[in-house]
Amino acid sequence: MVKILFFAYTILYFGMLNAQNSEISGTISSNGVPEAYVNIYLKGTQIGTASDENGKYSLKNVPSGKYTLIASNIGFQKFYQILTITEGQDKIIDINLKPSIESLDEMVVTGTLKPVSRLESPVPVEVYKPTFFKKNPTASIFEALQNVNGVRPQINCNVCNTGDIHINGLEGPYTLVLIDGMPIVSGLGTVYGLSGIPNSLIEQIEVVKGPASTLYGSEAVGGLINIITKNNLTAPKFFADSFVTDWGEFNLDVGTKFNVGKKANVLLGANYFKYDNPIDNNGDNFTDLTLQDRISVFQKWNFTRKNSRIFSLAGRFFYEDRWGGEMQWTPEFRGGDEVYGESIYTRRWEVLGKYELPIEEQMMLSFSYNDHKQNSVYGDVPYLADQRIGFTQLTWYKTIGKHSLLVGSALRYNYYDDSTPATFSTEGNEPDEVLIPSLFIQDEVAFNKKHSLLLGGRYDYDSRHGNIFTPRAAYRFKFTDNDIIRLNAGTGFRVVNLFTEDHAALTGSRDVIIAEELKPERSFNVNLNYLKKIYGDNGTFVGLDASLFYTNFQNVIIPDYDTNPNQIIYDNLNGTSISKGISANVDVAFYNGLKLMIGGTIQDVSNTEDGVKERQILTESYSANWSVSYDIRTWDLTIDYTGNLYGPMRLPTLGDNDPRSDFSPAWSIQNIQLSYDGIENLEFYGGVKNLLDWTPNRGNPFIIARANDPFDKEVTFDANGNAVATPNNPNALTFDPSYVYGPNQGIRSFFGVRYTLN
Repeated sequence: MVKILFFAYTILYFGMLNAQNSEISGTISSNGVPEAYVNIYLKGTQIGTASDENGKYSLKNVPSGKYTLIASNIGFQKFYQILTITEGQDKIIDINLKPSIESLDEMVVTGTLKPVSRLESPVPVEVYKPTFFKKNPTASIFEALQNVNGVRPQINCNVCNTGDIHINGLEGPYTLVLIDGMPIVSGLGTVYGLSGIPNSLIEQIEVVKGPASTLYGSEAVGGLINIITKNNLTAPKFFADSFVTDWGEFNLDVGTKFNVGKKANVLLGANYFKYDNPIDNNGDNFTDLTLQDRISVFQKWNFTRKNSRIFSLAGRFFYEDRWGGEMQWTPEFRGGDEVYGESIYTRRWEVLGKYELPIEEQMMLSFSYNDHKQNSVYGDVPYLADQRIGFTQLTWYKTIGKHSLLVGSALRYNYYDDSTPATFSTEGNEPDEVLIPSLFIQDEVAFNKKHSLLLGGRYDYDSRHGNIFTPRAAYRFKFTDNDIIRLNAGTGFRVVNLFTEDHAALTGSRDVIIAEELKPERSFNVNLNYLKKIYGDNGTFVGLDASLFYTNFQNVIIPDYDTNPNQIIYDNLNGTSISKGISANVDVAFYNGLKLMIGGTIQDVSNTEDGVKERQILTESYSANWSVSYDIRTWDLTIDYTGNLYGPMRLPTLGDNDPRSDFSPAWSIQNIQLSYDGIENLEFYGGVKNLLDWTPNRGNPFIIARANDPFDKEVTFDANGNAVATPNNPNALTFDPSYVYGPNQGIRSFFGVRYTLN
């Protein structure tokens, strides 16, 4: 009898319990098409499921209360809806998902100078969104690019920490950096153009690997990076992002948007970075990290015009005070020979705009101008520089049948003056000033949905080097919607502009020798790219992007560190320089919130002269990048593990007696981050950078040669100017901070907060 009563009570209890709970059901679709395997759950609970092959879902046994319903799937924006469940009340909620701008179908403009779906572009373009860089937050885009496969920020000076961007092993002068498609970051300002841009203002970063001189002219030889800022209409109303590290670094991004009258809206942002805590963990009496005080203000105006024609105007002001050197250095020692320091004051401003002509034909006028002034000292050697770049371009787009035409004309003005031999002649100081007019044409033929062919050519006239012609061709074969092959071939050129900031950083320790009148560099490139997408039945997504690349350079200008350890000799290579290799990215996203991204590059960059082949200095033979992210949805927590690995590089030592290794070891920087977004509009994040506490002094007796005598006061030289061995200098070394291939900053923790008001 007791068992019968207990059984009846149990049935009654669970019947009453089920009667109190409710069911939420419905159909998930996108543009009327059912979406299978979409994850749907109630935030903060264990209640969740996935839609079936017909897009239908059902959440059962939902207690009464207030919930946030969330639906998410690869390639779509997250769906949120707040709802209240009362006792015994079922709800039917149909969900329409919107495509995400972060899917593989995003729009790109860099490859062909016009907006096109990434899948339809005949030129392979890699796209990186802000969420990619948030996995390892940094104070500048320069640092953030360390997580991009085949792209490496190279620090060129141990003391001042300036550097450039290498793409597929090619040095910084071969990389062109654009902001909103305008080539305002080049030469002297390369590293500064990538510092101080508020990360929160960036819509996406597009990377093209290989020559792009046909569309962008000189300097786009190895590749280009296009930083695209947010559209005023889609940017948040207000945002703030700030983080600190236990080294004492502080970074702040703030921004807002507002309307001015009825026909103008403004996007305003600012970045401030400060680090003023000298640290010397490697014990050489030099700062491991350059001290910096930097501010950048960015403003972008969009104007409303008839027929939705474009008119935008943007400007940026940048100022930085940075120094590195001996720990006891203070500003009163600037420029003297008592205490060594490298002090750099930089002031830079930029303006750029786009104006669509008010005519029936689709014509766009683009323009930019920047002024970069620098006041630097490297010990007791001054480096004063002034660079101005003006650029204007008129493009005409026209579709005729299967042909998509682009015709354009550009005019570039370069002015450069400094206190080095670069602008010195027998008649005295002679600034480098040149006006380069250009014409270019491009025709993309869409034979059908599977086949398209792009042909293009560019003509430039440089008064120093005469006529320069750069053709290119690109073929795209889309044999299924998820399989695309692209074959690109083209030429590139780079006019002579030796002295960027990284070269100037060495003038305090080595003499600069220009061997002869330098000729413009030329290159030929072939790139084969394969893009594959796989959608699993359980909601898993896999993306593969792989490329074979080959570049052959003629007249390449290579700094020679080896012939004379006290000199850097610049000369055109009497031979060939070849960069070749394979690169691949794999992205995997699982329905349970786990995401993986793995990239790798194997490359051979070498120079052959007089039959002798030599590996290019400061170039890794292989590299890898990865990120692993996992969303713990019930806790509103995301875990990100990121890292990179670089193979050995040949390093600039000071001759056979230098005890430092001629090659770097394989090295890796790894990071971990936790972020929490359970509070509306707020996100908290923190973690540890450089988990392995790796620094380049491992395995070396020292990094900076003769750090104890930075002015070479105790070095004895022979009649030819070469250092000789003495009891206090047994290896015949001179002061040299150029032996650098990675950051000196070891393990450190960070914590930050983001606030976004949409």
